[in-house]
Amino acid sequence: MRTQPRVLVIHGPNLNLLGEREPAVYGSTTLAELDASLHILADELGVQLMTQQSNHEGTIVEWIQGSRARGERPQDGLIVNPGGYTHTSVAIADALRAVSIPAIEVHLSNLYARDSLRHTSITGVACAGIIMGLGTASYLLALRFLAGQLGRPRVGPRVGQPLP
Repeated sequence: MRTQPRVLVIHGPNLNLLGEREPAVYGSTTLAELDASLHILADELGVQLMTQQSNHEGTIVEWIQGSRARGERPQDGLIVNPGGYTHTSVAIADALRAVSIPAIEVHLSNLYARDSLRHTSITGVACAGIIMGLGTASYLLALRFLAGQLGRPRVGPRVGQPLP
């Protein structure tokens, strides 16, 4: 029997304040609500999911590096929202390059619709792709993509309904 793929979601700095920090930019969904919706979708897709949040760059680097050998077997994919570190962290980008699993960078807001300092993603170039500007759906789409890439059947808007 094939084991379920394992996906780690890493929420970066200030994401612990979702729902209260700049709701016009980031929406009113809390981090707990976002994580709950990710776990529901993961169950539907047959994926084991772990979510973590940190405001500390070094902790995020350690989680990325640890995804190679977490527990009895490594993670199969990563979803990462580096927050403000997206534009500044060579360390996170290097950690993403050091692991041999697909990583998808996500952002709730459209970085290109914001101030110019947010138009460059240092971390995104180390990822398989970037999904941004779709609110919490950015995370859900990343999870659907990884589930498909990791060999699990993709489902449509309702459980069990295949995508075309």
